[in-house]
Amino acid sequence: MGLKHVVAIVQAEVAPDVHSGLERTAELAREAAQGGAELIVFPETWIPGYPAWLDVSRDAALWDHAPVKAVFGRIVENSIAVPGAAFDRLAAIARDVGATLVVGVSERVAVGRGRGTLYNTLLTIGPQGQLLNHHRKLMPTYTERLVWGAGDTEGLRSVETPVGHVGGLVCWEHWMPLARQALHEAGEDIHVAVWPTVKEIHQVASRHYAFEGRCYVLAAGALMRAGALPPELEAHPGHITHPDQWLLRGGSAIIGPDGSYLVAPVFDEPRVLVAELDLRRIQEESMTLDVTGHYHRPELFEFQLVHSRRRRQERNKD
Repeated sequence: MGLKHVVAIVQAEVAPDVHSGLERTAELAREAAQGGAELIVFPETWIPGYPAWLDVSRDAALWDHAPVKAVFGRIVENSIAVPGAAFDRLAAIARDVGATLVVGVSERVAVGRGRGTLYNTLLTIGPQGQLLNHHRKLMPTYTERLVWGAGDTEGLRSVETPVGHVGGLVCWEHWMPLARQALHEAGEDIHVAVWPTVKEIHQVASRHYAFEGRCYVLAAGALMRAGALPPELEAHPGHITHPDQWLLRGGSAIIGPDGSYLVAPVFDEPRVLVAELDLRRIQEESMTLDVTGHYHRPELFEFQLVHSRRRRQERNKD
């Protein structure tokens, strides 16, 4: 593994369904790889798209409301099972472009003959199409709990890739100190921070993560217009002024291990953001702060992960 690597963030408008999303992923991953990218990142729940209606619909939390149930049913239908046919397509895309993909998805998990649960999931897929990491968002944020279940710690790790050790968190997890520390201790070279859109406070969290972890951060946000909202749901008065209004504005950025921008945030336009990362900077910046080294003090603090998914799987086998 060399010390310099080209990485990319894909910032684009979300697709209306899983099939279109996979086709768009293939097209944009190919474009990024043609630009030399060895690691290609897509935003939070890129497939089948972030449910922005949770924040703008006046009916999102109504009990037994037929329009909301119809919208949720479409999310279930277009979520990705791991393993499954849609995941196999993502794996094939990684192989075709010869790059590591990190993709946010809505994951569907079936248990027995039941409907199962949805998770807000971040998948890391190697250039040979192998699943390297499978992280489920620990705690869906606010109204997201209407859609997704609570995740576990199995994906709180970094994995070895051709571009270095890569880990990731989803959105509000960047304000969970112990989740951050778990990944710092996992030895990330590159951290993937996926968001629906990387607005100002999310920029703060992403830059802080880079500074605290002494790692590169790829902060990825998506684009979505008001016209892409579910037609069944009405928005709160004043929230939507025009169907071309941006609800998700992108804001993707690439941040160095001192918290400074390598690629400044890009808003309101599709873009493949590309940068060359020099991993030597990580060691250089650790002189200033190293929360897993000389600032760690393990003789004073103890930290342990509880591997809940593994325990559930073991119980299910009994």
